[in-house]
Amino acid sequence: MPATANAPLRRSAPLKPLPGLGTPSRAAVGLAFAAIYLIWGSTYLAALVALETLPPYLMMAARLLVAGSLLAALARWRHPTASLRAGWTRNAASGVLILGLGSSSTVWAEQVLPSSLAAILATTVPLWLAVLDWPRWARYRREKLRLFGLLLGGLGVVGLFGKQLAAPAVLSPGYWLAVGAIVAGSLCTAAGSLLARYRAAPGPPLANAAVQLLAAGLFCGLVSAGAGEWTHFTLARVSFRSGWAVAYLVVFGSGIAYLAYLWLLQVRPPAVVGTYAYVNPVVAVLLGAGLAHEAITLPQVLALAIILLGVWLINRPTASPGPAETQP
Repeated sequence: MPATANAPLRRSAPLKPLPGLGTPSRAAVGLAFAAIYLIWGSTYLAALVALETLPPYLMMAARLLVAGSLLAALARWRHPTASLRAGWTRNAASGVLILGLGSSSTVWAEQVLPSSLAAILATTVPLWLAVLDWPRWARYRREKLRLFGLLLGGLGVVGLFGKQLAAPAVLSPGYWLAVGAIVAGSLCTAAGSLLARYRAAPGPPLANAAVQLLAAGLFCGLVSAGAGEWTHFTLARVSFRSGWAVAYLVVFGSGIAYLAYLWLLQVRPPAVVGTYAYVNPVVAVLLGAGLAHEAITLPQVLALAIILLGVWLINRPTASPGPAETQP
């Protein structure tokens, strides 16, 4: 892994896994992808339920601070001699970009936009990753099928919800502001993800993730206070449904899936890891059919097939590793 984002890549330098984790197995990589594909796909619906009785940034602050505190305690138990202060500036920057500006923008926008449309707009993440990850431009240009997979995945998502994108029935106040917030947040997510990859902080992964979550939680708390969300808020207004949704987001969305995401950034190309944004809308549709009894049409089934084909093209193993990369 390069020491800095500006360091030249050497053909002989393999991509190193996170400290202490050894060489990743295909099973481990598969489980990690399943976590970010399935869990993060369900968080759009969970966030929508949480927003029923909680303001967005206050909800995000509580979610991230609780998850960060739990991971910090776990990191202290697993690594008693490790310090959370090691590389805290890089961890804080990554956490604020990915979660404080990225994920929180999507949650804020869900006050106006349906969760499915929010998931669509978040598919710009892998495109931003490919654009900003300049050390891999030469490799991406050589691998035409991966580029085609990125394009195919985006087209499949547009086809899945093309009707809503082309002609929304009613544009709520702040509609375009919400759209812009998600696109800008996706850019921040990509930038923070690349920072976490190329400028990874020293120390155990659990400690790094804990600092990122805590920093993002403090950031969201400051935004919440500045926006006046505390003014009329009382715990008595929080519903049972919203409480369980926040608990799910803490344990699975900000705990298990986020750890899997940070680990994958170390062992797979960023644009490949970013394909979670293509699968998340698929999960949203399946959850709608299973939980809300929404019908899935033939065009939607075709769009799902196109998205999955695009993801397969991006993730397919290559015959020989490129510069600074080894396939798990």
